[in-house]
Amino acid sequence: MNLKRSTAMALALGLLSGPAFADMEAATAFLDAEIGDLSTLSRADQEAEMQWYIDAAQPFQGMEIKVVSETITTHEYESQVLAPAFEKITGIKITHDLIGEGDVVEKLQTQMQSGENIYDAYVNDSDLIGTHWRYQQVRNLTDWMANEGADVTSPTLDLDDFIGTQFTTAPDGKLYQLPDQQFANLYWFRYDWFTDPDIMAEFKEKYGYELGVPVNWSAYEDIAEFFTGRNIDGQEIFGSMDYGKKDPSLGWRYTDAWMSMAGMGDKGEPNGLPVDEWGIRVNDKSQPVGACMARGGAANSPAAVYAVDKAIEWLNKYSPPSAMGMTFSEAGPVPAQGNIAQQMFMYTTFVASLVEPGLPVMNEDGTPKWRLAPSPHGVYWEDGMKVGYQDVGSWTLMKSTPEDRAKAAWLYAQFVTSKTVDVKKSHVGLTFIRESTIQDESFTDRAPNLGGLVEFYRSPDRVRWSPTGTNVPDYPKLAQLWWQNIGDAMSGAKSAQDALDSLCSDMEKVMERLERAGIQGDLGPVMNEEKDPQEWLDTAGSPKPKIENEREEPKTVAYDELVASWN
Repeated sequence: MNLKRSTAMALALGLLSGPAFADMEAATAFLDAEIGDLSTLSRADQEAEMQWYIDAAQPFQGMEIKVVSETITTHEYESQVLAPAFEKITGIKITHDLIGEGDVVEKLQTQMQSGENIYDAYVNDSDLIGTHWRYQQVRNLTDWMANEGADVTSPTLDLDDFIGTQFTTAPDGKLYQLPDQQFANLYWFRYDWFTDPDIMAEFKEKYGYELGVPVNWSAYEDIAEFFTGRNIDGQEIFGSMDYGKKDPSLGWRYTDAWMSMAGMGDKGEPNGLPVDEWGIRVNDKSQPVGACMARGGAANSPAAVYAVDKAIEWLNKYSPPSAMGMTFSEAGPVPAQGNIAQQMFMYTTFVASLVEPGLPVMNEDGTPKWRLAPSPHGVYWEDGMKVGYQDVGSWTLMKSTPEDRAKAAWLYAQFVTSKTVDVKKSHVGLTFIRESTIQDESFTDRAPNLGGLVEFYRSPDRVRWSPTGTNVPDYPKLAQLWWQNIGDAMSGAKSAQDALDSLCSDMEKVMERLERAGIQGDLGPVMNEEKDPQEWLDTAGSPKPKIENEREEPKTVAYDELVASWN
């Protein structure tokens, strides 16, 4: 399948340039050139859905709308292909800006603080669900779709078909964001090396157990040690890949469930309760009460220290020397170069860049030499805890956006997530949001070329990967504290314990200010009194006391057996 060919055809037809006009001729040209049979809808139903957009957009023709998202393949496709097509079909001009994820959060925060309408809609992570719910500065979509936005809400939206709405729904049961793209953090490894009989025999001889997908961090560590420094196919191999530059993306490295994978938080899905993967404790009213152990939090607990120490140790011992100076976006494509044996977690948004023909990690027949599997967990982890992170970039409408502009932007948000376009968009970006798309026959056909991605999203395990939950009261303010403090540990300026003591203290200062200001009302922080941390450590659940021997018995599982268990 040539996924770029139809885009080129659309360009050749002049569909994506020229003056805007709203009619069915533009829609049918778009369907012919760009969608074809890559849709879960019949052609007749596609045309009916497009006709609805044409009719609903009539009051907004000629408007110029600005929306923003982070720069990933999915959003590049929306900005470069779907936005111009939407303009042709509806007469609404869309400027879809692509900027860094940190910049998206900064723009959103500025709009929240100033009330100035910077963008008419944002694709921002559902990690902000706790922020949006508490501040009440975004439109509650459940109520808005039923009232003011009813005339611009598509009858074929089909919210039940979206796989991520549980992550964009607040404790009040209301939907605050509409998923646009979704990707998980999964373990990545060189399947060809892990199944090589000679390599397997050598590993078994050295470590006494089978080389396979590591179930726990002890096995990951052994595998990293085993491969680091080996020469395979004429190149030096590294046993792990990561990144460590003091940069906003370093915070994501940890808040994106690294601590829960280590076992820092409490049991509970989609997020630990009462202590989540940020180490923040809430009371029975979902009000944050602390982040440090003295208040019942866990951000500076033994499990958190273990998590940071292990990340730094593996980065220094088993990753390329340049990895310490890399950011998220710089490190993501490195495994495609062919000299990495495994990666603890791979943001699957990078899969599209890992399946390009001709890469060292691809076979000549178009199948990958690598596979994706669940990430291993640390020694503090217990069954029933969150096992990994899932990013859910979601459309968000601020209350500060004028009603007519919000309605026009909402039409675009639905268009780029519609059943008409979603299968094609998912083939380009591989960031699934609809169950019907995941089950589409075209992905059954393509699954062998995607290294387990389709199998994972069709598996019952999928729901155990989740975004940041509602314990976090102000994501923009708190997220920046992570990279600043943990960056000190990564650089060696502080020990992990000292860095995490500073982190939890800084988070509590923000929460104390929120409590004093009362800006979040009954949903905001109500901080616990400080007491001897040992009292919390002696209580069941998180924070957990230090385990003296943090190296548990290593355990692996054969990849093919794992996938078979999903079926």
